Amino acid sequence: MGKSHLWPSLLAANLLNLQKDMDTLQANHVHQIHLDIMDNHYVPNLSFGPAFCHLIHQKYPDIIIDVHLMTCPVQSMIETFAKAGAHRISIHADACTHLHFSLSQIKNLGCQVGLAINPGESIEHLQWCHQLLDYVLIMTVNPGFGGQKLIPEVCQKIQKVHTLYPDLSIMVDGGVDLQNITDLKRYGAQDFVVGSALFQAKDYPQCISPFLELTS
Repeated sequence: MGKSHLWPSLLAANLLNLQKDMDTLQANHVHQIHLDIMDNHYVPNLSFGPAFCHLIHQKYPDIIIDVHLMTCPVQSMIETFAKAGAHRISIHADACTHLHFSLSQIKNLGCQVGLAINPGESIEHLQWCHQLLDYVLIMTVNPGFGGQKLIPEVCQKIQKVHTLYPDLSIMVDGGVDLQNITDLKRYGAQDFVVGSALFQAKDYPQCISPFLELTS
């Protein structure tokens, strides 16, 4: 298993003070972020568009942007976000007509490829497309809202994916905090999307270092 990483989720950041939050991340040697893209169709919420991704890429060209597309249909959004500066894009199988085609498109656009799997969803798609993937994004909450508690049963899914596909990087998203990261790593998770537990901590800047220690 390769090196672990912390991926701060901007969905939980203070958008009225975003530049300061981003500068704080960089000052603490965090050079990657996670963007949750929600369309109020695939999930019951609305978030960022490609223009937001593009502005971040322009302002912070060295920041790696991981985009999780919770949109349906997803196909047209893939190229739009790739051109907006996304470095990694994950999609859901049930949000596209032809999964293999959509995953191949992400790779052909020069981005790392991810498949997102919801808590109640089977991992059987991996059998047919794991060779196309750079990572799998295992949702540890039902997608759509920040601040949810991690669903403990999903840990078995993480462990199963790690056992079946030991070379496939596993990213987890949802309810990740300082208390459960060690267990998630033990199950096989490698990359950790952290939102509320980081940005909404009582002392956000001081909270970054403990997360980095646990995810390194």
